[in-house]
Amino acid sequence: MGESSISWDRGAVVVIDQRALPGELRWLRISTVDEVIEAIATLAVRGAPAIGVTGAFGVALAAFAHEGDDAAVTAEARRIAAVRPTAVNLSWAVARALARLPGGARAVLAEAQALLAQDGRVNRAAAERAADLVQRVCPDRPLRVLTHCNTGRLATTSFGTALGAIRVLAAREAIESVLVDETRPLLQGARLTAWELAEAGIAHRLTIDAAAAWAMATGQVDCVLVGADRITADGAVANKIGTYALALAAARHRIPFVVVAPESTRDPGTATGAQIVVEQRAAAEITEIAGVPTAPEGTAVFNPAFDVTPPDLITAVVTENGVVYSTLDDGLAGARSAGIAAGPEGGPVAAGGVRTAVGVGDDTAPRDGTSGIPARDGGCGPEVVAGQRIAGIARSLYARGWMPGTAGNISVRLGEDALITGSGLSKGELRAADMVRVRVADSVAAAGARRASAETAIHTAIYRATEATAVVHVHPPYATALSADAGPGPDVLRFSGYELIKGLGAAVSVGVPVVSNHADVARIGAEVEALLRADPQGPPVLFIAGHGITAWGASLAQARDRAECLEALCELVRLTGRREIGVLSGAEEGSK
Repeated sequence: MGESSISWDRGAVVVIDQRALPGELRWLRISTVDEVIEAIATLAVRGAPAIGVTGAFGVALAAFAHEGDDAAVTAEARRIAAVRPTAVNLSWAVARALARLPGGARAVLAEAQALLAQDGRVNRAAAERAADLVQRVCPDRPLRVLTHCNTGRLATTSFGTALGAIRVLAAREAIESVLVDETRPLLQGARLTAWELAEAGIAHRLTIDAAAAWAMATGQVDCVLVGADRITADGAVANKIGTYALALAAARHRIPFVVVAPESTRDPGTATGAQIVVEQRAAAEITEIAGVPTAPEGTAVFNPAFDVTPPDLITAVVTENGVVYSTLDDGLAGARSAGIAAGPEGGPVAAGGVRTAVGVGDDTAPRDGTSGIPARDGGCGPEVVAGQRIAGIARSLYARGWMPGTAGNISVRLGEDALITGSGLSKGELRAADMVRVRVADSVAAAGARRASAETAIHTAIYRATEATAVVHVHPPYATALSADAGPGPDVLRFSGYELIKGLGAAVSVGVPVVSNHADVARIGAEVEALLRADPQGPPVLFIAGHGITAWGASLAQARDRAECLEALCELVRLTGRREIGVLSGAEEGSK
């Protein structure tokens, strides 16, 4: 059997009749617009990209049937586009084909064939990029991935989107197994995805939709990969009913939730998910199975085909162009929100879930305080991603001599907590597992964790007083030496005229606070918090006299960059002998 599930053959569209699977592989020849509409409406053809391409071929059929009558062809195109309102690919592809009508029926057909060829290319590209992202944010081992509905070549004509990413990961030997939601009420997961995975030889298990959250809670899922039928301008995703519930569960357990779709599924003309028209399906789909009643006659039904997942629950949206939306933002600017789920009134509630320190099945493992579930090992949610990012930056700063021995510390905020480097560890050898989760409110570490950095109180003080999501504390030589010039007690070192000042958020002059060093770190933290609250517009850096510098920002990368700017500025001061250029050196001495 070929890779493509759709083709054009002698005046007809030929598709796999998905209604017959898995029992029978049946090909369906479609030669009229009415047959196109019936095939899409009855889900003989389904999946946003697949119905888009089929719809484009439907316009070609109309163009041949009504050659010379553009009004009739346009009316038929409108009928096709209206069959399923939620998936934007259908109206998009129909419009693409119809735009070629002035060139005649053959031009319309050529456009439909181009869309078919394009679909295969973009799906493979999106799948490759999604697999790259998953491997970046998940542990370096074979993964346990959960998927919903069907997003393979049946849904997309060729290769697949989310299921395509799973195929790529499997080819890289990065898949342990796939957990497949059956996807009620029409069982696309059971009938279609399990069939495609079996065909590809990828290990998988089928589960009922309602078991997915429990699978996450018990550490059986590392990542959720789904497709999309429409993606709005703000990043909300319409997809098969049940997707929203998966996203909520993934947020609760800090598991990456990744959406894979072609660019054609993005709808910049729809501002938010609230504007999406959600298709309602027939009552019989849930009141009977294979014609056998499963509910009393006359039972009222709520049967939406899709739901809409808010953007704050989505780790990333990946298309053929790469990551187009992310709460990770590479520098973890979104890590704070990635660990937050929507509360019942739309407000934020801290995403709970089990810690990532020990393995499932270990009777000695610490347990989550609310569920009694063993802590999960090797997950790849925001906590692990943050730990990996911290470790990587720590190693680079260690190599520069800014974190010698076990000195220095780095943290990232995660909701009401922060993840910080553990105490007494070489920063050149850090791993994600070496981080400690602490409460921002009082600097208390999670139960059973290793000892957090001795300077945790400084980090939590900054988080309480600012909107920062990352803090870097290092000991670069020039800045540390210059901070020794400060007077006793709180002081300010002013810099003027240097271009690097812009990297600290100022224009031509900046006064960087100098906090006294004490053996009592809690005292330093209290002074830092008081200083930042007194001057909320101050620079995002400070000196600790004779000790080092601390920088913070909206991402870990930004905090690091600000530390680099301050150290480079201090090096220039050592080279020029002046903190303020463009003024007399004598005046400089009185302007600290």
